[in-house]
Amino acid sequence: MRGLEEEFIPSTPGKFKDKTYVNYSVNRQFHRCFASTSTMFLWALFLIALTASYLSFQSFMDSGTRYLSSTWGSLHWEKQVRDSAQIHRVNGMSVLVTGAVGFVGSHVSIALKKRGDGVVGIDNFNNYYDPSLKKARKNLLNSQNIFIVEGDINDMRMLVKLFDIVAFTHVMHLAAQAGVRYAMENPQSYVHSNIAGLVTLLEACKNANPQPAVVWASSSSVYGLNEKVPFSESDRTDQPASLYAATKKAGEEITHTYNHIYGLSITGLRFFTVYGPWGRPDMAYFSFTRNILQGKPITVYRGKNRVDLARDFTYIDDVVKGCVGSLDTAGKSTGSGGKKKGPAPYRIFNLGNTSPVTVPMMVGMLEKHLKVKAKKHIVDMPGNGDVPFTHANITSAQKAFGYKPTTDLQTGLRKFVRWYLSYYGYSQQKSVK
Repeated sequence: MRGLEEEFIPSTPGKFKDKTYVNYSVNRQFHRCFASTSTMFLWALFLIALTASYLSFQSFMDSGTRYLSSTWGSLHWEKQVRDSAQIHRVNGMSVLVTGAVGFVGSHVSIALKKRGDGVVGIDNFNNYYDPSLKKARKNLLNSQNIFIVEGDINDMRMLVKLFDIVAFTHVMHLAAQAGVRYAMENPQSYVHSNIAGLVTLLEACKNANPQPAVVWASSSSVYGLNEKVPFSESDRTDQPASLYAATKKAGEEITHTYNHIYGLSITGLRFFTVYGPWGRPDMAYFSFTRNILQGKPITVYRGKNRVDLARDFTYIDDVVKGCVGSLDTAGKSTGSGGKKKGPAPYRIFNLGNTSPVTVPMMVGMLEKHLKVKAKKHIVDMPGNGDVPFTHANITSAQKAFGYKPTTDLQTGLRKFVRWYLSYYGYSQQKSVK
């Protein structure tokens, strides 16, 4: 068989047939057209212009095709949003999840999708921690047919467009600037995401018709310097120890206002030290794992009088159950087009494990699962906004939607380490069985 390049080579090079009269006649006409140099020049310009016009048109068509297939607000984009929001179970819900490629957001999105709810995610893919981990979570979500809109919750135009396309029944608001210590480096990011972003989202929700019920992530950090344990939702929360905590406390007051004035159904969830596979690299258990495997020292803080810090570590699967239970029992918003028609539910719940563990004990568990001894550097806790302990009272969540955590720290860390070794490509010798 002749190759592609042979199609452009004569079969008998150097040999050509004699010209017929027809060829001669065509040749005469050709010479008449190009009898003068000026005529040939004009023809050349014409051919160049024709070629340029064709190429420009082709480029325009290609750009148009790309616009229709991927651009924010395009026809194809709208179809992807609608398809992702489709409900596939009786009495299901259509949920807009903000911070969808985040740690908690990705897990909640998948849980909802797997049971047949419609899910559309939003995330701005910021670089607070390694964006490649967020992109890996996005791929995971895409494999479950969950469409992720890359955008910021401060973009009101985008939010309005989404609510025009889909009549969301619920919003799961998990987008936030996280981290206690980072607030000392970049305080503006906390105001931008946790306050301004929250207000923008609530504005979009209260103007939507119908209004969705809103479940959002507050934080156990709001308990601040509170010394009463375990922490209960009725305890005072007016002594925040960090800017992060202050923005979350402000969020609780802001959401109460929108509930009171506009009839938005609001549920705030105070998370207690969530951990597990696909977690946040800035969390202690995650960074400790990385440093232990790399043979680097880890810094372990201790409180006043050399008391070990303790956290109510809560496994991601338990938190997801709490989030889904909150959505299922949220109750409807009562407003329409920004006008309240009656009182709507306003709730706040702790989502914790109820079994605080000291940080040194947590390190010991990691050493066991990793089969590597940690190089510990123990120092007194600096005044960076951290609190010495957290401990959740979960009675309210138990009564409202049967919240019951089932994973202890030992089990949860074993699952996390198994994921970590697999995700970061460590050898089988180090894998957890």
